[in-house]
Amino acid sequence: MEKRDYYEVLDVKKTASQEEIKSAFRTLARQYHPDVNKDPDAEERFKEINEAFMVLSDEQKRSIYDRYGHEGLRSTGGMPDWNTIDPFEIFEQFFGGFGGFGTRQARNVPRRGEDLYYSITMEFEEAAFGADRELEITRDESCERCKGNGSEPGTSPETCTTCQGRGEVRQVRQTFLGSMVQVTTCPQCNGTGRVITHRCKTCNGRGYDRKTIKKTIPIPAGVDNGTQIRLSGEGQPGASGGPRGNLYIEVNVKLHKYFRRRGDDVLLDLNINVAQAALGADVKVPTLEGDTKLAIPPGTQPGKVFKLKSKGIPHLRAIGKGDQLVVVNVEVPARLSSEQRKLFEGLAETLGSEVLPQERSFLDILKDVLGG
Repeated sequence: MEKRDYYEVLDVKKTASQEEIKSAFRTLARQYHPDVNKDPDAEERFKEINEAFMVLSDEQKRSIYDRYGHEGLRSTGGMPDWNTIDPFEIFEQFFGGFGGFGTRQARNVPRRGEDLYYSITMEFEEAAFGADRELEITRDESCERCKGNGSEPGTSPETCTTCQGRGEVRQVRQTFLGSMVQVTTCPQCNGTGRVITHRCKTCNGRGYDRKTIKKTIPIPAGVDNGTQIRLSGEGQPGASGGPRGNLYIEVNVKLHKYFRRRGDDVLLDLNINVAQAALGADVKVPTLEGDTKLAIPPGTQPGKVFKLKSKGIPHLRAIGKGDQLVVVNVEVPARLSSEQRKLFEGLAETLGSEVLPQERSFLDILKDVLGG
């Protein structure tokens, strides 16, 4: 079967740079990797792509190929020999398996443990000022009986005789393009490189026990809904001496009876009566730090926003705080006593009955004040 031109295989020009060749290989190798592409010819295409890359990424082999073609490579020993080369190893050498698929690496090398994910629910004030929360976490811990090696006390794991401790076995398969080496996980030891003949009675050879532990989680000030906190090394244990994974905590914050949050600012709707709005008044306003006094000037209109500097949420892992924005609403009484009615009627006579259309709505003005 006649070989295709290597530049055609990678879909690059003959003047392509090494970076362009590498980029083309990255794209095509991912597309035709047999672990993700189930077409019957995907494996052969993957091998062809690897072969083209092996030649064109090597300046000396590329020079020979450009001058003499495939025959020049055969005569100089530059043609890849698939009896001794594994295309999956080429793929991993340059790109590390691309996010988890296609790896043919032995399983007995150190590997990082899995991450754990939990969520907690906090009160509004706890999220604002921070708090320590106790959380029950279920994860694997080293077995106390076997000290983590999976064997009954007094015995030890033995080296797997099938793979000689490598955790993988190699098989030569005949394909249309010749012999091809396939590397698979050892079926005898499942990739660990060792065999446990006397399994620990407590963990059944796993080396780990499933346990629930209590962990105190320090929640920093300023977290919000969806904030994710990472605790390094608090996840599942790694394999073959690898490090533990991480523990991720997602924060959910309860709604507050009065306060709303916008970034690190706190919004509060405050109802005042018509007399306070017209004449002005000193009123008591709740904040996250307790009540404070707010001076309402005479003639205050509905929607007026007062800013209480640094009375908002502390900035997450930074110095300073947001502000508290007090949005004033003038409350009109639904019911009046006879005395109140007479007073309002007298006031109405002095104010007149003329009405004017408003150029902009109250909501538009409020949006401008609050920045959209």
